[in-house]
Amino acid sequence: MSKRPGQNPVPKQDLPSHALSRRAVVVGLPLLLAGCGGGGFVSYGSTQDGGFIVPAVDVTSIDSSLMRTEVAWKGREKPGSIVVNVPERRLYLVQGGGRALRYGIGVGRSEGANFRGQAVVGRKEKWPHWTPTENMKAAIPLYRRYAGGMNGGPDNPLGPRALYLYRDGRDTFFRLHGTIEPETIGQAVSSGCIRLFNQDIIDLYDRVPVGTRVTVVQG
Repeated sequence: MSKRPGQNPVPKQDLPSHALSRRAVVVGLPLLLAGCGGGGFVSYGSTQDGGFIVPAVDVTSIDSSLMRTEVAWKGREKPGSIVVNVPERRLYLVQGGGRALRYGIGVGRSEGANFRGQAVVGRKEKWPHWTPTENMKAAIPLYRRYAGGMNGGPDNPLGPRALYLYRDGRDTFFRLHGTIEPETIGQAVSSGCIRLFNQDIIDLYDRVPVGTRVTVVQG
C-alpha cells in the first residue's frame, strides 16, 4: 500500500495489543467461518470464472449451518447420489462410508412449485442461458422481458452453473443452479428450482457427472 503525503503509519509493533487482536479477528473471521468440510478448506470468497467474477458471500451474515460441510449419512442412496430435502432446505451429495456433503439451498415458494421424486442430471452447463417458463412469467411479470432468454453472466438468475433434471429422457424444467441472491439460501422463494450459493454449485458441478441420480424429498 502506498503512503499518502504526510501520513506516518504506526509501526505494527507499536500498536496496542487490543488493536492487534481486533484486526486479527476482522481479517480472520471470514476464513474461520468458511470452515472445513470433509477435511478440506471451504471458501466463499470471490473468484474469476469463465471471464466473469463470482462475488464473495458475506459469511458473517448467514447461518453457518447453511455452509458446505461433511456430515454423517444414514440413507439408502448409493454414493454419488444427490438427495434434495426440501423441508430441511438442504442438499446432500452421498459419499462412501456413511458420509455426505451437505449444502444449504433455497427452494420453491410453495410446496406445489417444487419438483418431487426421482430424476437424473440430464445435462450440465457453465454460465447457462436462462429462459423463464410460462409459469414464471405468469407469477413474475417482470420476467416477460426475458421471453427470448438471457445469456450467461453475473446478472443471470441461474448463476455460474446449472444441473438440469431429466425424467424418462425428458427435461423436467427443474434445475439445481446458482443464484444472484445469496441471502435467499435457506428460504422458500424460488419458482421451484433449487438454488445454491454460487461457490457451492460450482463445487457440486465439478463433483457429479451427467447421469447422477437425484431424489427430491418433500417431507
